[in-house]
Amino acid sequence: MQNEILYRKIEPKDNFELAVLIRGVLKEFGVDKPGTVFTDPTTDNLFELFEYPNAVYFIAEKNEEILGACGLFPTRGLPDKCIELVKFYVKSAARGKGVGKKLMEICLKHAKEQKYKSVYLESLPELNKAVGMYEKAGFKHLKERLGESGHFACTILMLKQL
Repeated sequence: MQNEILYRKIEPKDNFELAVLIRGVLKEFGVDKPGTVFTDPTTDNLFELFEYPNAVYFIAEKNEEILGACGLFPTRGLPDKCIELVKFYVKSAARGKGVGKKLMEICLKHAKEQKYKSVYLESLPELNKAVGMYEKAGFKHLKERLGESGHFACTILMLKQL
């Protein structure tokens, strides 16, 4: 079992390591600014945030090190049967190895199982590789924001029908 990647739900002990990972990725891409999760106070307490009804957060872990994470959140203001793909980050050393793709697949499968009809996301131009992955997975670009995420700096808006 050693050296295998474990995919699991978030636990309270993950909060600090996740906050460091998320802010590190945002700094790496130069998007550590207001209007992103960088300044969002919930970034320091993700376990508690995802205790919300219908929310879920998955972790990719290898040898007790978090490689990445991705979740679903029923953001206020989204259309009926739509959920948001949120806080999707993968450490640089784990990118290009299928970790992000697997996390996204787990989330999309979970959304279908929960009877959601569509998945919405917000991103940034600086995260163009992630945007390409979303496009390959069937996400389509939108002209207008859905829901009330509060992440006003995010200018790439996408939706996938399930």
